[in-house]
Amino acid sequence: MSERLTWEEIQEKYPDQWVGLAEVEYEPDNDATIKSAIVKYTDKSKNELTRMQIQTNGEVLGRYTTPDHVFQLGVVGYFG
Repeated sequence: MSERLTWEEIQEKYPDQWVGLAEVEYEPDNDATIKSAIVKYTDKSKNELTRMQIQTNGEVLGRYTTPDHVFQLGVVGYFG
């Protein structure tokens, strides 16, 4: 899993699941919108990915591929 994909391609290829992203590129006019990334993990839970994101200083970013289907707590969920 080292191919760079657009966010739309990631959502299509890995629907309704948590993915761990690396080398994330954001849209130039919006730092919150993912343009493309490399999918590094598809077998981790939200808690595992949040822990990895903290431990790697953001080198791994956990995202749910269909955000309308889950309430995003972000780091708050890790400490809860």
